Amino acid sequence: MTTIDLVYFNAGGGHRASALAIEAAIGELGWPWTVRLVNLFEVLDSRDIFRKVVGMRPEDIYNKRLARGWTLAMRHELRLLQGGIRLGHRLMARKLRRHWSETLPDAVVSMVPNFNRVMYESLAEARPGAPYVTILTDLADYPPRFWMERGLQQHVICGTPKAVEQARAMGYAERQIHATSGMVIRPDFYRQAVADRAQERRRHGLDPAQPTGVVMFGGEGSRAMLRIAQELADTQLILLCGRNRALAERLRAQPARAPRLVQDFTSEIPYFMTLGDFFIGKPGPGSISEAVRRGLPVIVVSNRATMPQERYNAQWVREAGAGMVLDSFRSIRPAAAEMIRSLATFRANVASIDNQAVFEIPHILAEILRAHGIPAQTGAQDALWQPEARAAHRP
Repeated sequence: MTTIDLVYFNAGGGHRASALAIEAAIGELGWPWTVRLVNLFEVLDSRDIFRKVVGMRPEDIYNKRLARGWTLAMRHELRLLQGGIRLGHRLMARKLRRHWSETLPDAVVSMVPNFNRVMYESLAEARPGAPYVTILTDLADYPPRFWMERGLQQHVICGTPKAVEQARAMGYAERQIHATSGMVIRPDFYRQAVADRAQERRRHGLDPAQPTGVVMFGGEGSRAMLRIAQELADTQLILLCGRNRALAERLRAQPARAPRLVQDFTSEIPYFMTLGDFFIGKPGPGSISEAVRRGLPVIVVSNRATMPQERYNAQWVREAGAGMVLDSFRSIRPAAAEMIRSLATFRANVASIDNQAVFEIPHILAEILRAHGIPAQTGAQDALWQPEARAAHRP
């Protein structure tokens, strides 16, 4: 039985969501793999000391800042964090070596940035020969020392030609670079969500004939949604508030001249996106990729407050013709009007983007295992994944 560890943390929702998506995709294949989800912070702080001292886990602090929009200084804080990781390298490596030695993974797959050197080096010492793979859950790296670092024999799985170029520039060999057709999103974004969209809109009090925006800012929502809803009082909206019940109540209390659906936390994001025509939100790689997969062009912002690792995403949106990029949501009213006028063009552009990454990655992992002399045990189900099919996704 092949054992794969998928390493994530809960700082932002994308890392854990990607791990769950890959776990689900491997499960659907029926391969005899044991897939384990490993929360990195639980390994590094197994006694939960940080929360006991500070009152919150480190990722909870990060997530609350995102919900409040306090992101202006994150570039400087990121460099401080990376400095702290280098200072704590020896202690973290010791904890990770002990963890790998006790749990004996055949391969480790990271979906977290910043910690890849210490995870790679500790695995190499504890489990020589076990491959270490990093899946970028961002559209591009934000060097230095974010997703990729020089001198490591790690494999990197890249969802855009930009990330592939960055890996090559970092000195990675071609055998270490694996291109996919996009970002990892849950398999249920590929399934038909509703049989009759008009009927489902009516069920929620929405007009089937009106262009509809889906507004979402991750699992914690954002105060920016209040301004967007106020500016778009004449536009039919579906507002997905995540776990932020206070935000949902304020949005329900706002006056609106068009039908509106305010939704608390739900796991049915593919369903609600199917009811919309375009997306409004932050330029996160997961949100953009989910919207595009459901056929929704996007309206996002990019400015000084945008998290540094997400700034390339706006460039990708422009280059792909997948939507509109604003300096701020102060201009959301004319932007939404332009989106509605040009909806057919934008939706045609989005329809041409075929992201199959979550289904490609299990086969890439099987290739990596075989290259390291580890039986992948995929059987006939892997037979269709031929080298020429892989080449189609290499920029």
